[in-house]
Order: sequence, then C-alpha cells, then structure tokens
Amino acid sequence: MDDDLARAIALSLQGSRAPNEPIIIDDSDAEDDDETRFQTELRRAIEESKAQSSRASIHPAQSPPESASGIPSAPYLSERAKLEQERLERLKRMRGDVDLEGGSARPAKRQYTSSSQVQTNGRANNTASASSSIATNAHSEAKGTTSIGNILPIDQLFWDGELRPVANIHTNPRQDGKPVFRLTEILGQKADISFAIISSYSTSISWIYGFFDRSTPVIIVGQPDESGQAGIKNVLPNWTLTVPFLRNGRGCMHMKFMLLFYKSGRLRVVISTANLIDYDYRDIENAMWLQDLPLRSSAIAHDPKVVGDFPSLMQGVLRAVNVRAALANMLCNDHPNLPLQSINDLRMKWDWSKVKVKLVPSLAGKHEGWPNVILTGHTALMKSIRDMGLRTGKGKAAKDLVIECQGSSIGTYSTQWMNEFHWSARGESAADWLDEPKTRRSKMPWPPVKVVFPSVKTVRETVLGERVGLYLLRSLHERQKVVLNLSQGGGTMFCRRNQWEATKFPKELFHDSNSTAGGVLMHTKMIIGTYKQKKSIVASSKGKGQAVDDTDSETEDDDEVKVQNDPVGWAYVGSHNFTPSAWGTLSGSGFNPVLNIVNFELGIVFPLYDEKDIERVSCFKRPPRKYVAGQDRPWIQEESEVLNG
Repeated sequence: MDDDLARAIALSLQGSRAPNEPIIIDDSDAEDDDETRFQTELRRAIEESKAQSSRASIHPAQSPPESASGIPSAPYLSERAKLEQERLERLKRMRGDVDLEGGSARPAKRQYTSSSQVQTNGRANNTASASSSIATNAHSEAKGTTSIGNILPIDQLFWDGELRPVANIHTNPRQDGKPVFRLTEILGQKADISFAIISSYSTSISWIYGFFDRSTPVIIVGQPDESGQAGIKNVLPNWTLTVPFLRNGRGCMHMKFMLLFYKSGRLRVVISTANLIDYDYRDIENAMWLQDLPLRSSAIAHDPKVVGDFPSLMQGVLRAVNVRAALANMLCNDHPNLPLQSINDLRMKWDWSKVKVKLVPSLAGKHEGWPNVILTGHTALMKSIRDMGLRTGKGKAAKDLVIECQGSSIGTYSTQWMNEFHWSARGESAADWLDEPKTRRSKMPWPPVKVVFPSVKTVRETVLGERVGLYLLRSLHERQKVVLNLSQGGGTMFCRRNQWEATKFPKELFHDSNSTAGGVLMHTKMIIGTYKQKKSIVASSKGKGQAVDDTDSETEDDDEVKVQNDPVGWAYVGSHNFTPSAWGTLSGSGFNPVLNIVNFELGIVFPLYDEKDIERVSCFKRPPRKYVAGQDRPWIQEESEVLNG
C-alpha cells in the first residue's frame, strides 16, 4: 500500500475516531517483489475506481451520509475518489503496456488438495474424493496478495466438519501428505459472501481486506488498546471493528474464528489457530476446523434455557467480545438486511444438528458459581469431556490420562495449577478438586503432562530459523510510521529466561516440537490426550504377573486390552496456549467456585478412536522427543543473537 492510498484511507476515516479508541496497525511485507506489489495495487485501484464510478453515476450530487455518531457510512469520501483517480493515471504512465482490466496479469498456478474429515461421529478420517480437488492461486496467497487472474477457488462444502493444517510455502508438499486449507478455499468465492464476522489477535487490515468484496459488510473482532475499554468504530468502508472489555487492560483478545454468511443461506463456522496476517498463512504452520451449516426451512423459537451446546456457547462468545454492539450499529446504519439480525438468530435460523465437536471458550473476567464456571476455561473443557463420555473415572475401571500440550507460548507453571488443569482434562469434577485440602493441592507432584515446545536446536534447523522479517507498520488512523522487528520464524515462539530458570520450573516435562509437515515452526495450539491403564497386574507378552505403568513411557503399549470402538483419547485445537492466562485459575469452594481468566480464547475438542486417528490429527511428531537434561534448552527470544544483535 503506497503513501497516497494510505493517506486516502486515513482521510476517509477522519472524524470517526473517538477518544481512547483503539488503533489498528496495518503491516505489509517489505520483501514482496515489485511485480507482485504492482499487480496487487493495480487490482485494488481498478476495483475501487470502478466502485466509485458506479456510485457517482447513480448519485452524482449526493455526499456520503453519516450516522448519528458521526461515523461515515458511505464507501468513500470525495477526497478518496480524487486521489484514486490520480493514482490510476500514475499507474498508466508507469506501466503503459498493462491492460487495466487485468488481462495481462500472469496466469495463476493451480494446486489441488484432497479431503480430511472430522465426521459426524467426531472421528478423524482421511478420505479423498473427486470433489476434493480445489483450484487455487497458492503462489499469490502465500505472498500475501490476492489472485489477479481468472482462476478462482471452487466452492467445496463440508457438512460433516473438516480439520486440516493451513498451507505453508516451505512445506509444499508436506512430508506427512496431509491435505491443507488455503484462505481462498476457506472463504470461497468472495462475491458469494453476504456478511462475515471474523476475529484475530494480530490483524493486517489491508491484507485480509483484499480477500473480501468491497461491498461485503464485515465485523472484525480485535485487541483493545491499553485502556482495555470496549468499543466499536468503522475502520474501512463496510468494515466495523469491535473490541471487548479487558480488566485493567490486562490480557488479550486471542480468539481466532470466522462466521461466514453466504448469499445461498449457508453459514460456515471456522475455528482457527491462525491470526489474520500474511505470515500465519505462509511461513509458520497453523490449523483450522470448519463446518458448513444449512439454513433452517423455518426459524425455531428462542429458548433461553438451552445452554452449553455449540450454538449457545458461540452466541455467548459473540456477546462477550462485543459483537452485539457492532451488529446493532450496522443494522441501524448501512446494512439493515443482514442475514443475522440478532445474536439469537445464530441458533434459531441455522441447523447445528450435524456439529459433533464441542466448543470450548475462555471468556476473560471473573466467573462465580457453577452455572457460569462450567461454561468457560478449563472447566468448560472438563464439561465437554464428560459430555463425550470420556471421563477417566475412579476405582478399578479408572484410566490415567497423558496430555501432550503443543503451543507457541509458555506459561508460569505451578504443580497446583497443572494438576488443576489435568483434573479437568480427565473430566473429573472441579467441585471434587476444590474440596481437596489446599495444603494437599499445593504439594502434589507434577501430573503426566508433556509440554511440547521447540528447542533452540529445532528452531535453528527449520527453514526460516531465527530470521527476522522487517515490516513497515502504518496506522490507518494517525498515519504513523513505525518500524518493528517481527520474526517469521523463532520470533513467533515465546518462552522467557526467568520462566525456564525458575527454581521449581518443570523442565523435566518439556519435549521438542517437530512438525509432521517438515522443517517449519508451529503456531498451532493443540492438546492430544491419550488414556493409559493405571498400574495393575496384567497379562502381556512381557510376562504374566508383571506390574505395568507406562504413563511416562515415550512409546505406546499395544499390549493393553481396549474395548473395540471405545475412544482412546481426545484432541483439542484452537487458540489456547497451555497457560493459566488462557485456561483460567480456579479458587473458592466446591459450593461457590470462582474462575479467573485473563484472555479471550476459543477452540474445539473431539474424541480420538485409535492410533490412526491420533496420527491424522497431531500436528507434531509423536512421541515427542524429551529434552535431554543439560543439553536441550527451549527457544528463548531474548537469548537469540539474531533477534537481539
């Protein structure tokens, strides 16, 4: 985006910024080659100029109307149109041989993928079909641009749900052969989208803007400013930014999701680990689950008593992150005919009957009493596991649970919090946990948890290593130029030296993170939970009457007798890192629990039925390699000579 275009957008937003409103920072890849940059800017200029000309021919004498709040509601101001016209003329002079209708654009490269489904029973499945082939412009998307040629993604519908890793230019093809999602495939044809609600912690507005038609209304959920105050504002034509409240400005709005409403009536629900920024879809690995929902033949009545299922939890998420205010603003001003007229419409108008995964949100704040506590954080995970019938249980039939927690950020751990989380991960009652004496809870040993995080050696051996990408960031509102160092490699992983070197830090639980795709780092947040028999006397090929306890084993014990079709574990995928800030900290009593959560997070959980299921779902190589004491050390940014040189 050049200076004129940035200035034009800023001018179109003048007068719309209220005191203490958050600033969206826009970033673009300074390493893009001139040709790609030119083609991208040319396409944008053409589309914007056409849109302006069309509006001028219909209402040549009208000035843009404003809402009661003073926020411009028309697509562009007259100053923007003038600047765009000047810019088009400049582009013609620069490239006189280029057809302004896009005819001379380079042909797009075709790539094809197959299907990997999480089916109706929640079971992961890798099945290829003729309908799975999707043509996409993989090269231009990987570069952070939109397709200019005539090749468009072919819509493919996923009525039973789909979990895939996101495509990465450094692992094409993937070593594991898994099919992938590209953003163009996720969105489908932009002209078919009637409305979208999208959410991300880090967002490149100019980048994601290019994937939508300019006339499509979009609500984007983002991170509040340092004050932590909730608010809404128009950030681009037909785009409204909404931010939720954060106590004392602490924490982050870390959810990554999309609700895509299509003109056909279909709704696509997307739960992701990727931010809406180019390098999350290009350089580091992420994962994404999506499912298509049909429009009901007739709306059902609103039932306030229904809580805890996917649509009711999703409605609660939208309210918590301030989407209701943004939706009301859009309906009252420029878009009275949105397919979603109220938050409650989400359940009432669309059929959720085939959605079998469980939604697990974390809502920032203090939650008191069981009705509130079990709908958020790690206690919501507990409820989901119990609802799926995956509780470990007690007595002779009890099972041990080993959890492998892959993420991009490390928390400050105590034995009490880690056992608290593991208790919920087993599906055991949080009331029972709180009824345990505090002194006993504080002195428990570490539970069977594997923290999966890349070692220094792994980071340095990946394709990008510690390399830093230099990005020029520009504020759309104040036109401030800020140069920041952001890493496409190791700079996306966070562990602090004071954490690792703390006296009681659980170094013995750390395992190396290696992608099944190849030599890239993973931004994917994933937990793989697998059941093990408790220590008991069993008959096996190792010898009858032998005591077996494989909870700390690095290999699977195939000698255990399992009930056929009984789940062997479960998987979580979403925005939650394995930290107390993301999952919450429980206090109070079994009679009156209190759960404090710092971040807004969102993910899904579903059962795993066999070892093949686990292999298909896991983003990291299993079993993960355990850190060697005295040799391995986690990647710590402050210790990198590249990042701090």
